[in-house]
Amino acid sequence: MIGLFVSINSIVLLGLIALLIWMQKKHFSFTKRVFTGLGLGIILGAILQAIYGAESEVLTTTTAWYGIVGSGYIKLLMMIVIPLVMVSIIQSIINLEKTSQLGKMSGWIIGILIGTTMIAALIGVGTASVFNLSADQINMGEAESERGSVLETTLSEVEEQTTPDRILSFIPSNVFLDMTGERPTSVIAIVIFSMIVGIAVLGVRRKSPEQAEFFTKIVNSVYAIVMRIVTLILRLTPFGILALMANTVAGTSVAGILQMGKFVLASYVAIFLMFIVHFILVSLFGLNPLRFIQKVIPVLLFAFTSRSSAGTIPLNINAQKNALGVDQGVANMAASFGATMGQNGCAGIYPAMLAVMIAPTVGIDPLTFSFILPLVLIIGISSFGIAGVGGGATFAALIVLSSLNLPVALAGILISVEALIDMGRTALNVNGSMVAGTLTSKALDNFDDDVFNDREAVEKNIAI
Repeated sequence: MIGLFVSINSIVLLGLIALLIWMQKKHFSFTKRVFTGLGLGIILGAILQAIYGAESEVLTTTTAWYGIVGSGYIKLLMMIVIPLVMVSIIQSIINLEKTSQLGKMSGWIIGILIGTTMIAALIGVGTASVFNLSADQINMGEAESERGSVLETTLSEVEEQTTPDRILSFIPSNVFLDMTGERPTSVIAIVIFSMIVGIAVLGVRRKSPEQAEFFTKIVNSVYAIVMRIVTLILRLTPFGILALMANTVAGTSVAGILQMGKFVLASYVAIFLMFIVHFILVSLFGLNPLRFIQKVIPVLLFAFTSRSSAGTIPLNINAQKNALGVDQGVANMAASFGATMGQNGCAGIYPAMLAVMIAPTVGIDPLTFSFILPLVLIIGISSFGIAGVGGGATFAALIVLSSLNLPVALAGILISVEALIDMGRTALNVNGSMVAGTLTSKALDNFDDDVFNDREAVEKNIAI
């Protein structure tokens, strides 16, 4: 019987995919199909959980089959991340007129990413205080206790790596290893390697222009092919979001949400407030925030459902360059840096809220200046090198809590709602990187206002 029910559930998913394909053939906009996939995924996931129950074998097997579409789509995006980052940054640098532009570009992007993360930390502190969140208000069950034990074990590994060690981890010692994405900082390592290659080409151009020109032609050809692959994968976005959302909703613990509802609500209030900060920054640079939202919505929806900043890099770059009007080099750099540093949700809001919740349990007043100042500074520094995949927020929290001498085991109380909150955090992280790219391009005066004001820019580029 289990096989029969799983087959029926799989046929339902295939039917919904067929509906999305029909919408594509009828030339429904990309954004409408993404929203449709999101909505259908939520409804399908809720129905599956209501019929079978979150812990049933039928549902577990069904979500495994759905994962072929959802997780398969993420794998395709992850497949193209390293080649895209590498060739994009090399091409961007060899197109620069002066190497000094590279320093300005990097400085603006990193400054905005880290600065907004510190603002996010303050918002996290304020929200946790307004909602009167405290770790001792929540009962820890068996799963939470086990999670706490795991975090304490992980802490010993984190403490062994000092801040200088984390900075050194950015520098590639084996670029071929980093091409596999083996390390949390592999993306940054590839960025650094690609920057060195690009700078080297600029040097060769002055001495042997013919050789530099030959290499430039190769890079441009590879870039054209990589971007074509990106476009082909992006066309699968509505299907991936449908399956990912169905699995997420089907496996979400309703009991956990009810128990931790106050923290979930406070987290999303903080995330919402930080989005407002992003849009205020956009408006301060003379851009229409509503137009900005319209352009980035498809990317944010995928980030929300996939919970992977790194996996969103191809969509992120595409949206910045072809929908927002960000300079190609800036877009490549902002998306790459934003996936591993200065993440407003995972490295800013989350550890700040945890610190405020846990501090009272050891007799510390979290609202004193002597607590908030070190907290914000530590969050800013520790936000370098946060992995852009699931688990990055936990790593950030461990660094911050241990730096403040706070018990890390209590962070395990959030395991039941971790996935639900992580969806919003990831969307905020990705939006932060797109804001950084937009503001940097605007500041460097290489922003294309015509593309930004073109309502159909995304549709024209993806050509679907």
